[in-house]
Amino acid sequence: MFIIVGLGNPTKEYEGTRHNVGFEVIDRIAEKYNIDVAVKKHRALVGKGMIGGEKVILAKPQTFMNLSGESVRSLLDFYKVDETTELLIIYDDVSLAPGQLRIRAKGSAGGHNGIKSIIAHVGGQVFPRIKIGVGEKPPKMDLADYVLGHFSKAEKEQMEEGYMAAVGAVERIVSGELQTAMNEYNRKKKDEQAK
Repeated sequence: MFIIVGLGNPTKEYEGTRHNVGFEVIDRIAEKYNIDVAVKKHRALVGKGMIGGEKVILAKPQTFMNLSGESVRSLLDFYKVDETTELLIIYDDVSLAPGQLRIRAKGSAGGHNGIKSIIAHVGGQVFPRIKIGVGEKPPKMDLADYVLGHFSKAEKEQMEEGYMAAVGAVERIVSGELQTAMNEYNRKKKDEQAK
């Protein structure tokens, strides 16, 4: 079983913001695999389904970003999965271009408060994650204001490509191909830009 957690902030005011790209990817996985992510438990909206013959739990924590770890800990305790191989976190990254993916098997929080919370509650940095670029913040702009802001029209198109790429990466990771996903998606955008 895989627990796939997309990070974001609940409530309408945060829909479509840079900080909510994890929710956006969960929504697209749910749509593709007909999984209803509507049950409220473990301080999250949760849905159960199958991807490529593997059982999955899709989750959108409703704790607000900075407390995401509370929801993730509750999910891990209930479903008894191994966070080093059966947990996947999807979230925004301001150091990557809009829509660019970076997949890692482990790593630090890199300044991301949602990931800081998860590391604190899980007790370590060793869990797979998909980072989705939302672009660098403009100089002199407050980081919180930037990540809680909305995408431009051009960025929305790039993000849509990123979301669909993330769905593909999730499919690979769930089927046990984390390294393949890293090889395929971590370099894709750079190669295209070099041409």
